[in-house]
Amino acid sequence: MATSSIKKNFVISGKEQVEMFINAIEESAKNRPVRTPVAARQIKGEEELREFMREWEKANAD
Repeated sequence: MATSSIKKNFVISGKEQVEMFINAIEESAKNRPVRTPVAARQIKGEEELREFMREWEKANAD
């Protein structure tokens, strides 16, 4: 979620509203997406970048 979407002032008053707000926060914490690990490598320097792009072009050639 983008942080700019939560930059808003709001007022929670009364026990019922407080409970509804807390329940909403707890539910959102339960519904987090599962993290999927990905393989990645760090490219250091221009020559490694050029080599990576050559490999990418070969793999994505029509």
